[in-house]
Amino acid sequence: MRILLARHGETPWNAEGRYQGQEDIALSPVGETQARALGARLREVSITRAVASPLSRARYTAQLALGEERASMLKLDPGLMEIAHGTWEGLLASEIRERDGDRLRAWRDTPHEVLMPGGESIVHVLDRAWPAFARACEGLRDDDTLLVVAHDAVNRVLLCKVLGIPLSKLWTFRQAPTTLNLLEGDDVDRLDVVRLNDCSHHTALFGEAVHRAL
Repeated sequence: MRILLARHGETPWNAEGRYQGQEDIALSPVGETQARALGARLREVSITRAVASPLSRARYTAQLALGEERASMLKLDPGLMEIAHGTWEGLLASEIRERDGDRLRAWRDTPHEVLMPGGESIVHVLDRAWPAFARACEGLRDDDTLLVVAHDAVNRVLLCKVLGIPLSKLWTFRQAPTTLNLLEGDDVDRLDVVRLNDCSHHTALFGEAVHRAL
């Protein structure tokens, strides 16, 4: 089976460096353009099944990626929602640095040890996102292709699991807006990462946008 694991397109809060977590922030015009570019890239790809986070930025990205003719196949799973940042949600990284600097430093240095204030840890995210991912993969055959559209932290913990690396390595790779990760394997517990953070449908090789908040 083949799995296309994508991230949603850019939102205004992404561009501002504002932590959004489970706040339901819509795509920006830039994000919509990115999602349409993803759709153009996938137009000729046969997709068997599609699952997304119910947050509108992921849901709409998935709909645009599928195109009008295939949008009705989309299913939503709350297990794929972004990490709950708790009281950080809505704040700029600079504001968090002033208010909760020690935790922010730990989030960058030892993310696997951090519990968001009033929110989740990445262990919590993995504990709900991996079962959602496994549910999406159930019954897929060798020649089937699944599209999953989720979020930065969700994609990172799923990829850490697939790669067999600890969650402490969360920041050692990137997940750009509407990026594609291609996974292939016989079942959900035996997957190879074929492509990682591929956003060539909208960004030049050395032009990736780096968001300042997650």
